[in-house]
Amino acid sequence: MQGFPILSLMLAIPAIAAIACLFLSANAARWLALAATLADFVLGIVLWASYDIGGAQWQFVEHAPGLFGPFGWSLGIDGFALMLIMLSVFLMPICIGASWSAITKRVPEYMAAFLFTEVLMIGTFAAQDLFLFYVFFEAGLIPMYLIIGIWGGANRIYASYKFFLYTLLGSVLMFIAMLYMAKTAGTSSIPALMAYDFPGHVQTWLWLAFFASFAVKMPMWPVHTWLPDAHVQAPTAGSVILAGVLLKLGGYGFLRFLLPMFPEASGQLTWLIFGLSAVAVIYASLVALVQSDMKKLIAYSSVAHMAIVTIGLFAFNAQGIEGAMIMMLSHGLVSGALFLCVGIIYDRLHTREIARYGGLAINMPRYAILFLFFTMASIGLPGTSGFVAEFLALMGTYQVSTTIALLCTTSIILGAAYMLYLYRRVVFGDLKFDDVKAMADMNGREMWLLAPIAAVVLWMGVYPESFLAPMRKDVATLLARIDRAAPPSDSMPTAGRPVAVHEDGAHAPAEAHGGAH
Repeated sequence: MQGFPILSLMLAIPAIAAIACLFLSANAARWLALAATLADFVLGIVLWASYDIGGAQWQFVEHAPGLFGPFGWSLGIDGFALMLIMLSVFLMPICIGASWSAITKRVPEYMAAFLFTEVLMIGTFAAQDLFLFYVFFEAGLIPMYLIIGIWGGANRIYASYKFFLYTLLGSVLMFIAMLYMAKTAGTSSIPALMAYDFPGHVQTWLWLAFFASFAVKMPMWPVHTWLPDAHVQAPTAGSVILAGVLLKLGGYGFLRFLLPMFPEASGQLTWLIFGLSAVAVIYASLVALVQSDMKKLIAYSSVAHMAIVTIGLFAFNAQGIEGAMIMMLSHGLVSGALFLCVGIIYDRLHTREIARYGGLAINMPRYAILFLFFTMASIGLPGTSGFVAEFLALMGTYQVSTTIALLCTTSIILGAAYMLYLYRRVVFGDLKFDDVKAMADMNGREMWLLAPIAAVVLWMGVYPESFLAPMRKDVATLLARIDRAAPPSDSMPTAGRPVAVHEDGAHAPAEAHGGAH
């Protein structure tokens, strides 16, 4: 498959289907959108099966220079991009299924917006040209802005404007930095820029410009305030794809740009990342504890979980980076499933107020079991993906900073507090309201939406090597690039890497790049 333009095909199928949906009836648009997303999912499986773990860093490369004037059509993936593309194509058919009966107005336009979102997500992860990446990255705002603004809740206009303006503002600085980088390095190729050494004083300003965009996208504290509003107002499928994939664009940006392109600046500003992340973990978890809206509670939990991603990435060791990647995948699946769980009961009662529920274990036992599984995965129960992600990320952080690791470990305790508190109030207790008593258990369509996610969460928790293996070589390549800039450790020598003793008695950093096996 290496010579076949599979990435362009994965972009073309949903793009063509999106245009066709605009000329179809509502029911036909639903089926076409489902068929297109399933076709992309099948191509994603082929992509994963064809990926050579021991091969070149960049695979499935397509390059057409000058196709779009100043920048070319240049696509290619490494292990990081592969996993995030798989996450995108896996969640998208589930989003279409979740919208099947929930969306009744302007259905063709809704399906087209979701298909265009898929195009732009895959394009962002696969782009190998700086400006092509920017086009995909920024254009992704448009369909999500429309999804929130047209099919959202009562305050959808406010939420959509806030989402758009927050994310666009930071990206203006990033675009200026991109222009400078392309002019200075003489290329807009992302692989070439990842190996280019910018002067140290310039790196800091470039780092801050990119950070302004990616921090909002994650979102990091204190620029997170758009996220709860966007989640609360978005339709269920909009929340799934927003939490599942769109937040990961920020983490991918850290991984693809900030660390390899500006390693010295990343090392010098690690204190900023650690400080903001530690505050985010504790602050967002405490705020989640007092929420009365289920969606808003899960939205604040996303802020806390994505903070684990940033501390893992900036631990400058294999365990931290691998844990951050698994956390992105795990959070995408688990938070998406939790939003689906909220959507299932919202479709029946049309309220997300926690106080309006209670006792659902009596009349919705299948729902209660699946909701409990995803609640435990969010907490980090061993055997689920959440445990693997938090263990690796916090272990990597502990090797660098005991203090930050201890502060961020509170996410496990506080996460258990707010998630179990939510579950107890919704699922246990007595059935107090007649309309809650009348709610029927999950139907077959709803079961099929959650069952695949549960299977992958369990798979990732029991055998994470399936997901770590494609990324391990890329982790080692990234570490070789950033190792010289690793910040000093407050808990272990040599920036958190174990010290090995050679036969001649000399001390040297042990080979810690192998990651978790």
